[in-house]
Amino acid sequence: MKSCKLLVLFAATVMLCAVVSAAQDSQIKTTFVKLGQGVPGVFYEPVNPGPKAQIAVFIMHNEGDYLTFSGCTELSKRGYRVLCGNTTTAKANVGNVNMDRVLLDAKLGVAWLRKNPDVKKIVLWGHSGGGVLMSSYQDIAENGVKVCQGPEKIVKCPDSLAGMPAADGMMLVDSNWGTATMMLFSIDPSVTSEDNGIKLNPDLDLFNPKNGFVANGNSDYSAEFIKKWQTAVGKRNNALIDSALAKLADIQAGKGPYNDDAPFDIPGGNFVGAANRLFAQDVNLMSHTVKAWPLIHADGSITNEIVHTVRVPEGFNNPTPSYSNGTLKATVRSFLSTFALRTGPDFSYNEDTVKGIDWSSSYSAPPGTVEGIGVPTLVMGMTAHWEYLAAETIYNHSKATDKTLAFVEGATHGYTPCKKCEKTPGQYGDTIKTLYDYADKWLSKPGRFM
Repeated sequence: MKSCKLLVLFAATVMLCAVVSAAQDSQIKTTFVKLGQGVPGVFYEPVNPGPKAQIAVFIMHNEGDYLTFSGCTELSKRGYRVLCGNTTTAKANVGNVNMDRVLLDAKLGVAWLRKNPDVKKIVLWGHSGGGVLMSSYQDIAENGVKVCQGPEKIVKCPDSLAGMPAADGMMLVDSNWGTATMMLFSIDPSVTSEDNGIKLNPDLDLFNPKNGFVANGNSDYSAEFIKKWQTAVGKRNNALIDSALAKLADIQAGKGPYNDDAPFDIPGGNFVGAANRLFAQDVNLMSHTVKAWPLIHADGSITNEIVHTVRVPEGFNNPTPSYSNGTLKATVRSFLSTFALRTGPDFSYNEDTVKGIDWSSSYSAPPGTVEGIGVPTLVMGMTAHWEYLAAETIYNHSKATDKTLAFVEGATHGYTPCKKCEKTPGQYGDTIKTLYDYADKWLSKPGRFM
């Protein structure tokens, strides 16, 4: 491993190890680039560029550090130029992520690539929350700010998002349903007061064995409890939105605690990891697709079938009573721009379908944003995680005429093979290779980008 270079970004000192193993170094050239204030990037290029190098893949996440994400090296090893960037909120508290700000960060990356004379086509890569960022970006870039300023939106996007250059393609690879959706899925309806994470309603506590919870195993919730629980989630979600809108009105009228924003903590609202509740504990929920789709196996073969998850139950400790682990620490403005999504009285999900969500109420929910995106689109799901099921929903909503949906058997949300899901050692093979080989074939298909 080459030594890390100490980079000073304005007032911050960042230790950046952008170059990986010696074997990869021999194939890849890496260059640090400053996309904008607080927006660092690393540009990966094949040492011996071929025809595929005219395609640049841009990778960014709305909150995570993606400068050394697997796609940076895996795609450049396969012949593509890759720009991996971080947003200004890459290492911030997730509750402070502001969609309007990170969209402008993404604009810097696309604009930088457009100026590169060796780049002919730009394809966005969105993983997890990066799929939220990239699909929202492309929707606004293709259609203008009118798509995020309609009366259906809980809050409207600012005019500063006008004029963003569009990409030529998009790859949503284990994207989730949206940051707001994941927060919605994670709302604990047993919370009885918005300023207390300890006083919980036992009748709505999914960690209560009387409701079907099984520690260290698959929980067995009744249909009656699931319906009651999900109805309460939707009710609390909409109440939180109404409360935030009222607080925003007070701020704008000069009646708030501050003149620009205000804290908006949500007990039992943290959406990171297994804090996603109910379907983490019961793998019968979010367990298979509605229709048959291509499923890529360890040996590279592809079958067309209803795709089942291979994940195992997790999340056996209730995080809600913990301020550190269970509370979404947002502000009024960050909540409304990033985490707010309206639900109807029929909000629910079962083994294969999510319903009762108004995807158009937010401009950062992929099932809604892809309805305005016309460029070639690849959507993929990793079957060892619950977010894989979002792929089918996103694909079905996609406006693109050139669109592809496929799943990788046994891959985790981070694309690696799920060891705890295996029935035999090595059952799922090298899922990293399986995934990027498929993406390579999609990117290099004659007539698509080349």
